[in-house]
Amino acid sequence: MKKRHATVIGVPLDYGASKRGASGGPSAIRRANLVEGLEAIDVEVSDAGDLSVPKIVPSAKGKLKNSSAILKVCQALEKQTYEAVANGSTPITLGGDHSLTVGSVSGVSRAFRDKGRKIGLIWVDAHADINTPETSPSGNVHGMPLAHLLGMGHKDFARLGGFSPKIDPRNVVLVGIRDVDRAEAVNIRKSGIRVFSMQEIDRFGMGVVTEQAIDAANDGTAGFHLSFDIDSVDPGNAPGTGTIKRGGLTYREAHLLMELVADSERMVGLDVVEVNPLEDTQNATAVLASELIASSMGKNIY
Repeated sequence: MKKRHATVIGVPLDYGASKRGASGGPSAIRRANLVEGLEAIDVEVSDAGDLSVPKIVPSAKGKLKNSSAILKVCQALEKQTYEAVANGSTPITLGGDHSLTVGSVSGVSRAFRDKGRKIGLIWVDAHADINTPETSPSGNVHGMPLAHLLGMGHKDFARLGGFSPKIDPRNVVLVGIRDVDRAEAVNIRKSGIRVFSMQEIDRFGMGVVTEQAIDAANDGTAGFHLSFDIDSVDPGNAPGTGTIKRGGLTYREAHLLMELVADSERMVGLDVVEVNPLEDTQNATAVLASELIASSMGKNIY
C-alpha cells in the first residue's frame, strides 16, 4: 500500500476575527503532538512551518476589515496548498481564523482544475460563514470565506487563483450550523448548497449526516476538501475558540465525522481553524484538534 503523505501548514492569522488569539492556534496544535500522532499511524509528514503574516494595526471599522493583509496571506497559502497537492500530498492547514480557507481551498481546487477535475467541500462550523461584505453585520472576514469560494463575495478574494467559483455549489455541504445571521440564511438559499444543521444531526444522527455529506461532496468530483472550525464542537469540549455557541457537536460526534471521512479515502485537503489558546483551558481544545486531525487521516479505535 502506498504510504500517505501530509503537508502541515501553519497560518497564524487572526485579523479576520474580532477577538485576537487564534494566531497562536498552529503552535498550540503542534504542541499537542500533532506530527508524532500522524507518524504513529504511518502518515509521512512534512511540516512546512508557519506562513508569514504581515504586522498591522487591526481595523475596528469597515465592511471588509484588514482585507489587504488577509488577502496577502491567502495568496501565499493558495500557492502552498497547490504545490502540496501537485506533489501528491494532503495539505493540512492549521489556523488561525477561518478567513484563511479562501487560500487553502483555492489552492487545492486549482491543483485539481489543472487536471481537468473538480473537488467538493464539506464545511463543518457553528456558523455559515457565507456573509458578503454587503450583508455582514461585523465586517469580519472570517464570516465570509464560504461566500468568497462560491463567487458571491468580494472579487479580490473570489478570483484568487484566477477563477471563480472554486467549488460547484451542488458539491458544497454545511454541517453543524446553529448560529446563522438573517442575511446569511438568504445567501444559503440563493447559493443552493446542502445544509445539515444541528437539528438534522440530532434527528438523524452524525453517521447518517456524514455519509450524506460525503456522498454530496463526492458526486462527480475527485474528492473533497474538509474545512473544520473547532467552534462546531460544543464549548464544553472545545472552550478555546473565539465565537462560542452552546449546543454543538459532542466529542464522539466530531470524531465519528472524522473517522468516516478517513474511511471514505476521499479527503484531498483539510483545515482545522479557530483554535484560540488565549481562551483555552490547559490546551484542551488544541489537543482535541490534534486528535481530530489524526482521526481524519485514519486513526481508528483498533
